[in-house]
Amino acid sequence: MSRLPGNQAGVLALAIVLTACRESEKPVAPLARHAATSMQSTKASGTTSTLLGRATFSDPDDQTLNIKRKTDDWYVDIKSKPATDVAVQSVLFQPAGQSGWHSHPGPVFIQVVYGTLAFYESDDPTCTAIIRTKGQGYLDLGEHAHIARNETADTARTVVTYFAPPGADLKIDEPAPGNCSF
Repeated sequence: MSRLPGNQAGVLALAIVLTACRESEKPVAPLARHAATSMQSTKASGTTSTLLGRATFSDPDDQTLNIKRKTDDWYVDIKSKPATDVAVQSVLFQPAGQSGWHSHPGPVFIQVVYGTLAFYESDDPTCTAIIRTKGQGYLDLGEHAHIARNETADTARTVVTYFAPPGADLKIDEPAPGNCSF
């Protein structure tokens, strides 16, 4: 799991989205939809999600997306084949709200716009909270189950940027892994 301090995750996500590339005029066949991993998957509660937008980025002549940018001492390199969907979502967490255990088909950049959230990873045997507050980012590679929880008395809001295969579900519900007591 990679974690970027401050708002570097948000800056990186914005730079990626704003990097010049051409959207394909050719339709890209969506991948098979993901089904819930288990009948005992956990569901979100106390949250409201709003999808702000989603688009497929690809070159109509070459389905390999290759973005490179270097400015002074800053460098980014993103490759995807055959194409990449970029989706942006706003999520409001009420006090005690939580995302449910889930994973993603690709990396997810999470910006905490206000409030405080605790993130827990299924591969952490100690179930230690990773705390992020207003202005901080959290990079989730989406490779294993995790959960976001608002453990405060105040609301929290995130802006989430997903990178996913074209047409794939952005969130895959997962069963509770058993490493956390909740």
